[in-house]
Amino acid sequence: MAMSLTEIRSQFPALSRTVYGKPLVYLDNAATAQRPQAVASLWQRLSLEENANIHRAVHHLAALATDAYEQARDAVKEFLNASSREEIVFTSGATAAINLVAFSFGEAFVHEGDEIIVTTADHHSNIVPWQLLCERKKAVLKVLDIRENGVLAVESLEKLISQRTRIVAISHISNVLGLVNPVQEMVRISHKMGVPVLVDGAQGVVHEPVDVQALDCDFYAFSGHKLYAATGTGVLYGKKKWLDAMPPYMGGGEMIATVRFSGTTYAPLPEKFEAGTQNFNAMPTLVPAMELVKAMRADAEVQKEQEAILDYVYEKLTGDDRVVLYGTERAAKIPLFSFGVKGAHHEDLALILDKMGIALRSGQMCAEPLMDRLGVTGLLRASFAPYNTLQEAEYFIKSLDKAINMLV
Repeated sequence: MAMSLTEIRSQFPALSRTVYGKPLVYLDNAATAQRPQAVASLWQRLSLEENANIHRAVHHLAALATDAYEQARDAVKEFLNASSREEIVFTSGATAAINLVAFSFGEAFVHEGDEIIVTTADHHSNIVPWQLLCERKKAVLKVLDIRENGVLAVESLEKLISQRTRIVAISHISNVLGLVNPVQEMVRISHKMGVPVLVDGAQGVVHEPVDVQALDCDFYAFSGHKLYAATGTGVLYGKKKWLDAMPPYMGGGEMIATVRFSGTTYAPLPEKFEAGTQNFNAMPTLVPAMELVKAMRADAEVQKEQEAILDYVYEKLTGDDRVVLYGTERAAKIPLFSFGVKGAHHEDLALILDKMGIALRSGQMCAEPLMDRLGVTGLLRASFAPYNTLQEAEYFIKSLDKAINMLV
């Protein structure tokens, strides 16, 4: 069901608050999105009225909690168009999901001298787990670079892949450059060479409809807190053939079939990868969050506003000689803008804009190798969500100009 922009904004209590006496303009959505009332209300109800451990006890509260948790899995399966619910593993976030694959896939398939491919534009969460795997297995980490406009040099991928390449790990959308990567093409190239692909969808699932069967990726990871759900929620989609072949990431309760001192057997998917007490009060909040995402995508007014914001901010930042925007390929751009200002430090600008009521991200944005590649120590990032308005974008640009004039 479509919702108007006014109706959508009314769902988020934080959007009506003030900061330093100014209306809050929240533009740090790529880090964490604001939370709608439906998510908060569900979490509160589950925590206070249906709080019981899942899958184990036979009493009424445990049954209610288990049903809510498993219904969320069914909803995620539909949201991603996975082929089965067994392919949906719940984690604490995209970081945990990628670490799970890096460890378990690595244990099963990576050996000394093998290769893993990541990209220059990846978040630390899609770099460091693979570095740890390479250190553990004495494997080699290879890097696919970007062009000057921030677009991945996909034409180099086929040459980068060798007979020793075991997995390619890429971001759906860069959290710094705000560019939608050609993941489907990269999956096609990798599969042609017999190599599976993991997609870090922390940003992608927010801005793009995701069909994992059409994409044909082998793994897809995302976090709930960027998708308007509760913190501590995340999803790993994995093709069943890989998940079946991978050993458990952690041992403990729930992930077992039988435990004997002579040996342990493991539970079927997805429980094999969900050891211990899960975040059962929070995980069901993915359901109202995903319903809200669908409503946002179905509303023509919201989509039109997003395009207007993208056009306006892109034009203003690229047309200002004082500003250097990174990730300039307009055709692949989402409304996420990372930029520097000549003669001004990004942290100083962020502090001034904060006093004007504008919440931005400043720093390396968990992408230090990309900062090195761009030749900067940090940037300022404005990341818009579908609940942001063109009026907020105009206020941001006006305030940025004022802040720059104060410092330069």
